[in-house]
Amino acid sequence: MTRNGALRRGVAAVTVASAVVLGTALPAAAGGASGGHGATREAMAAAVRTDKLPGMTVTAREGQRSWSAAVGVADLRTGQPRSARERFRIGSVTKTFVATVLLQLQGEGRLDLDDPVEKWLPGVVHGNGNDGAAITVRQLLSHTSGVYSYDEDPELARLLFTAEFLTHRYDTYPARELVRVAMSHPPVFVPGAKRAYSNTNFILAGLVIGKVTGHSYAEEIERRIIRPLGLTGTSLPGTASDLPRPHARGYSTLYGGSTDLVDTTELNPSWGGAAGEMISTTDDLTRFLAALLRGRLLPEAQLTEMLGTPTGYGLGIGHATLSCGITVWGHEGSIHGFSTVALATRDGHHAVAFSSNADWFEGELQLAEAEFCH
Repeated sequence: MTRNGALRRGVAAVTVASAVVLGTALPAAAGGASGGHGATREAMAAAVRTDKLPGMTVTAREGQRSWSAAVGVADLRTGQPRSARERFRIGSVTKTFVATVLLQLQGEGRLDLDDPVEKWLPGVVHGNGNDGAAITVRQLLSHTSGVYSYDEDPELARLLFTAEFLTHRYDTYPARELVRVAMSHPPVFVPGAKRAYSNTNFILAGLVIGKVTGHSYAEEIERRIIRPLGLTGTSLPGTASDLPRPHARGYSTLYGGSTDLVDTTELNPSWGGAAGEMISTTDDLTRFLAALLRGRLLPEAQLTEMLGTPTGYGLGIGHATLSCGITVWGHEGSIHGFSTVALATRDGHHAVAFSSNADWFEGELQLAEAEFCH
């Protein structure tokens, strides 16, 4: 993870060359389901031990059956064990929810993904060589717009990813202000020329949803995804800084800015917005991905479009081919105090979500190897 790597995550088209080497398992925390998934349990325990993580939770879903487990602690001060029921911040996994809403709107004929951004957000993407008329909504979702990522701005990065975060953790960052920060920089490349991950893309995508529907992206995600699927542990906090209970404490090294672990559980997630503000549970994330890939949320044409090509990032989702030949789709996410990955097979039959209450963990594909290949 780079210094300013929070939210900067996405499952890429990567082949993991070898199986995970696993050590001796730590005991699972109370509340985890018993039986099966031994390799996954061992991989979680090894990750907690090797990467010095406080703890980790998992839910795996195969058809109508689900299994959950937890390892390590939720609170370093009290030693409270982690529980698979806990809510946590999901960072960039938010992007898959946002992309799903835009693809639903395309399926309803309310917008075209090839519409220029200027059509829906006139005058918003401009200045310093930025031109909303030359960028499409599709390019926002595929990270091919060339728009500068606002969290790369040196001044904003200082407030977010150094020790200064501790005095700015409750600050509110309106979406249009984040876009203005991005527009103070020239494009990274000509739209469509290549792909570069930019959180500004999804801040803009959230604004497009608002313009098309007359409602915020948060309201549309709630109405179109959360309520229909019964995702009772999933929410969009907006500017609220607390986490609903039950939850673990989230820990950070402030992306290299602190030599000690810092409790970053409470923060105003508006700086992530449509690029990464959401809260969920491992159970809800597997329900969401399974429903998405089974076609419950999108018509087949839009789902196919979302998943992209075998060699390329999709629209708000990516894929990875594991060493056993299984390809999984999903997204990773990191935000102060938490790291998350949610993955599923193309038919949605087998889905898994992992969450660590530490933002420095990067071994998600190794966990996927254990779950899907053993």
